[in-house]
Amino acid sequence: MKSFTLLFLVVICGTGGLGQKLKPKKRSNGEEIKFRTKTKDVCTMSISGDDEMKLRIECKSQDMSYWCEFTGKPSVCRAFRNNPKIYWNQIAAELRKIPHACESMEVLKISMCQKAPPEALMKQIAAGVEPEELANQEESVQKMSTSMRGAGQWSENETEAMKLAREHCWESLHDFCSYIIGIFRG
Repeated sequence: MKSFTLLFLVVICGTGGLGQKLKPKKRSNGEEIKFRTKTKDVCTMSISGDDEMKLRIECKSQDMSYWCEFTGKPSVCRAFRNNPKIYWNQIAAELRKIPHACESMEVLKISMCQKAPPEALMKQIAAGVEPEELANQEESVQKMSTSMRGAGQWSENETEAMKLAREHCWESLHDFCSYIIGIFRG
């Protein structure tokens, strides 16, 4: 039964491109990437800008909420111009390895742009910490706005399933594909 369901999902997702315009797989401005740090802090990366890019990282741990911002011109790196999605995924992968996403990270160095000019590096320009009380208030407001939209809270597994569904399924089937992918991912 599982193999039939998987085959069905592959067929639906595989034909998802028929009749649709191909979309580039580049990170768009305002897109968010969610990840967890080594100490399980829940973080979100937001990307904005064109030439001069801004990266904002917001994280929540058990006892505080913190954020930091980076700026740079990764577009001067040819590898970034060829595939910015891999660049941002490498940044997220590096941040997953450390306990605190904003601490002691003055510059984000990515292997794919090692030989790029210095202005390509994303340099930290600001950072801040909020005590748990403020973080809880912000979280309750965020939960309220999310529930008002009817989306509910997504677990990390469900978010990953939705990401895969967006990449491989028709837009009208994103929720269905995400549900099926979530079942197989546990």
